[in-house]
Amino acid sequence: MYLEKLLVTLLAAPVIAPVPTTVAHQVVAQAPAQQAPAPAAPPKAAAPKAPEAARPPEKKVAPEVKDLVDRMQAFYEKTQDFSSDFKQDYKYKALRRTQTSTGTVIYKKPGLMRWEYEKPSKRTFVLAGEKVYAYDPEAQTLSVGRIDTSQLSASVTFLFGQGKLADEFSISKGECKDCKGTLLVLDPLKNEPRFRQVRLEVDPKTAQVLKSTVVDPDGSENAIAFLNLKTNVGIEADRFKINPPEGTRIDDFSKMRK
Repeated sequence: MYLEKLLVTLLAAPVIAPVPTTVAHQVVAQAPAQQAPAPAAPPKAAAPKAPEAARPPEKKVAPEVKDLVDRMQAFYEKTQDFSSDFKQDYKYKALRRTQTSTGTVIYKKPGLMRWEYEKPSKRTFVLAGEKVYAYDPEAQTLSVGRIDTSQLSASVTFLFGQGKLADEFSISKGECKDCKGTLLVLDPLKNEPRFRQVRLEVDPKTAQVLKSTVVDPDGSENAIAFLNLKTNVGIEADRFKINPPEGTRIDDFSKMRK
């Protein structure tokens, strides 16, 4: 559950769970309608109107933040790797409490990410391609799951230099007295079951994201502040491997059928 919650609120991507193949992609066949005899002199009937196609949501980036959004997008497109300390505050709306966690995060193209939680308890999460690993040293367990990276939101993939924020969000400037940078408010252009809104606090000089907040459908907020961010430092791919000690129980859910 902790792994799934992390992916939904932090990465905004659901763990792929097995679903019955009999339900997925069902096609219902329709029998042809019975034809009536044609009249001797049929009048020319008007062609039926085709249903109007749903209009795509209007893309909107507020003029006052367009330059910053473009520079932020370009910054992460040219970023090959980064490392940072982080402070995560998860506000549970229903419980009216906040859980604070701290640790470090590293990222390397294409699609390698490692989160090392130090407090309140040690946990390791690694995203590597379409696999995600969750290691709990206290419980001596390593869980392996799978995600569909093609379903990742642009709120995540733009950090990887891939997704285009303006293609998925209406972006405006928010009011924030305590922010160290410019607050960008991202509202999804279409119905998004994974989150309600994304807020990015961006350094107006460097165009780096200083803080990311994801608002859950229930109103809970997952805020992650990035501290001591360093980019293009030459992070080795071996740092994304997990080598648990002998005796660790490994639960591999990545091979389960959809």
